[in-house]
Amino acid sequence: MNTVYFDNNATTAVAPEVLEAMLPYLRDLYGNPSSMHTFGGQVASALAQARSHMAALLGAEPEEIIFTSCGSESDSTAICSALQTQPEKRHLITTRVEHPAILNVAQHWERQGYRVTYLGVDAGGRLAQDEYLQALTDDTALVSIMFANNEVGNIYPIQRMAEAAKERGVLFHTDAVQAVGKTPIDLSHMPVDMLSLSGHKIHAPKGIGALYVRRGVRFRPFLRGGHQEGGRRAGTENVPYIVGLGMAAQLTRQRLQEERIEVARLRDRLEQGIVARVPDCMVNGDTENRLPNTTNIAFKNVEGEAILLMLDRLGICASSGSACTSGSLEPSHVLRAIGVPFNYAHGSVRLSLSRYTTEKEVDYVIEHLPGVIEKLRAISPYKK
Repeated sequence: MNTVYFDNNATTAVAPEVLEAMLPYLRDLYGNPSSMHTFGGQVASALAQARSHMAALLGAEPEEIIFTSCGSESDSTAICSALQTQPEKRHLITTRVEHPAILNVAQHWERQGYRVTYLGVDAGGRLAQDEYLQALTDDTALVSIMFANNEVGNIYPIQRMAEAAKERGVLFHTDAVQAVGKTPIDLSHMPVDMLSLSGHKIHAPKGIGALYVRRGVRFRPFLRGGHQEGGRRAGTENVPYIVGLGMAAQLTRQRLQEERIEVARLRDRLEQGIVARVPDCMVNGDTENRLPNTTNIAFKNVEGEAILLMLDRLGICASSGSACTSGSLEPSHVLRAIGVPFNYAHGSVRLSLSRYTTEKEVDYVIEHLPGVIEKLRAISPYKK
């Protein structure tokens, strides 16, 4: 096998149907959707259709969808808008296990004098609900809690937490970049005010995302300039990529339930096969309530970076639960928050699947990963 890809939480392959839908807008239909002529008008119609597909996937209305460049832009826009439209409120609630796209923005506002509460998690990565309810105050401008964790796959109780925020008159945002396309989301029955997503997690290209903003929520644009996106996000629309995202949303809506079952079956086969063959390993996170495509396994007394390098030589693409891949010797902030033992945390590997993952690929990893761990333990400086 040339490439065995198990890093779908990092990015996914562009679906053939998505690429096919995009090509006309890269070749022939290149008009500006803001132009008055018919040539531009047909492009504007394609944008409207993509917006409708995205809204249908989320249980939203088309006018509640703003197209952005990525999930990070959507996250920054949501947080900054919530704080700027409520200058009298100076408190933000988030968690210790958020993606850096949230944590770094929260820390920025903290340096501006805002008070930020970072909710903790237990050994399974579950959020402390009592701590959350106690943190909500009349001074809270926004709660921003991820729908699902990108490292361990935990799905958080967004419905319940959003309802609690609404009871206190607090805006609620969720970074759903990892959740959209993997678990059902119906915003018509969920009191979420803003939701972020990214196209390249659902088989659309990199460089396109969206932000849901519930009708009636006060909003302040992050990018200012022209009238695009109803005046909520300036800049000429990235038409081919928006069309691609719309197609990806349509495909996801059609296949979601079937794919969840099949991907979870393959994930469980992979996880059980590894755990049965490798001693001294543990699955990180909440195995009862997680994304169907994600497993994060920690191997005692080995380095995650070394595991990834050896897997790469075998053509296996994975990622580490440790930040050592970026030059740090510390385990990731998520694993530290969960309290994974030090001699396990450094050897954590995330394996994430997609609709294109095959049983043959799963068996290939099960066949080769145990030997990688055995070789690394044989030369490990740690005590066995």
